Amino acid sequence: MTSAQPMPADAIASQRDAFIERFLQFASGTFNMFSIYIGDRLGLYRALAEGGPSTSKELASLTGTHERYIREWLEQQTVAGILEVEDENHTAESRRFSLPPGHAEALIDCTSLNYMAPIAQMIAGAVRPMPSLLEAYRNGGGVPFEAYGSDLREGQAAINYPAFWHQLPEEWLPSIPDVHTRLQADPPARVADMGCGHGWSSIGIAKGYPNVRVDGFDLDTPSIERAQENAKRNQVADRVNFEVRDAADPSLAGQYDLVTAFECVHDMSNPVDALRTMHRLVKDGGVVLIVDERVGDAFTAKGNDVEWMMYGWSILHCLPVGMVDHNAAGTGTVMRADTLRGYAAEAGFSSLEILLIENFFFRFYRLTP
Repeated sequence: MTSAQPMPADAIASQRDAFIERFLQFASGTFNMFSIYIGDRLGLYRALAEGGPSTSKELASLTGTHERYIREWLEQQTVAGILEVEDENHTAESRRFSLPPGHAEALIDCTSLNYMAPIAQMIAGAVRPMPSLLEAYRNGGGVPFEAYGSDLREGQAAINYPAFWHQLPEEWLPSIPDVHTRLQADPPARVADMGCGHGWSSIGIAKGYPNVRVDGFDLDTPSIERAQENAKRNQVADRVNFEVRDAADPSLAGQYDLVTAFECVHDMSNPVDALRTMHRLVKDGGVVLIVDERVGDAFTAKGNDVEWMMYGWSILHCLPVGMVDHNAAGTGTVMRADTLRGYAAEAGFSSLEILLIENFFFRFYRLTP
């Protein structure tokens, strides 16, 4: 066996220069993401969309912000290609900036499947506990969910809201014929929604199926408080109940026709125990539906078309959250189908079926007790 030949100096220089160019693109994306966070949280994009082209003074007045900061932000947004300026040669105080029509949906339409602004809020939340995260990397252990604060909670709820409000009741569940039929039938079906967060998945199910009763469970108190508010505001509180409660409570066993877990199994320190709980909750003939990330079947150097994002969430948030408990499984966001299949078998499920539901981000698993 011969040792590998050293890379020629000119090849190293070319590789270095290409990496530096990519590195600067990374920096650009980071600055732009946090600038979007500022614009979203301060209502700047919405004010531009509703009020039309504005000077820095006009926009500051509309949003109750400081003109000098707004002027700098408007110029940065224009250089980044997010906003447009009517005449760059005007004085700084008289330049008028606008939000291009094609950018508005992604930045301000919270009901659209193209709404992207919450990603910036989630990223802001994901880096909040950085000192604790570095400590976990050095010494093991994890970072508790509550350390990530409201930005992570709110961003996660907002980015999933359009899909849970529209696609879940109108496309995903209707594509599973026996589940769809049972949710429409009498006596009213009961649904347990595990790790429900702000409750949009539970409320979406209730919206699509006026006969069902849904119990949403989560161990995060602020999330459940928001879920309860959302249920009242959407007039489903009589059919949707949210509780800070361990669903392993024996009194709940065998009570549910459908048990769901949306984007949460990979966050759990002990996913096998969680799946055992779901197995106990479901009635004879009932269904467990797991919706998690659509990652590749195996690791590859390039990853699939979403893994760049999923690994990003994993190294900052999902893996650390899932490493908090003793003997944690350490799953991470990139939970491949065979990993879940192994967890399900250990939890006592007889089979796992990947459903033929097309989605860019999610994969749908039907587990049979």
